[in-house]
Amino acid sequence: MTADHIRQKLEEAFKPELIEIIDHSAAHAGHAGNKGGGHFHVTLISTQFEGKSLVQRHQMVYQALGDMMKDEIHALGINALTPSENS
Repeated sequence: MTADHIRQKLEEAFKPELIEIIDHSAAHAGHAGNKGGGHFHVTLISTQFEGKSLVQRHQMVYQALGDMMKDEIHALGINALTPSENS
């Protein structure tokens, strides 16, 4: 369910050409510091990342996910690419 919610928020925010979400939560269940949020890795390809630094791209993704980063997501890996970078 959380992966679907992540997908919905990222699709609304970025209208990506590609979105891939990998849920690694089962491999990290119960580790120290995890208070129940999942572990995810997202790959996004969007024209909205054009001219943005890596840090700016990550900030854009965190902003799009909003409060999910507080409770539902414990760890997030991000590949944020432009269409020309994916060629």
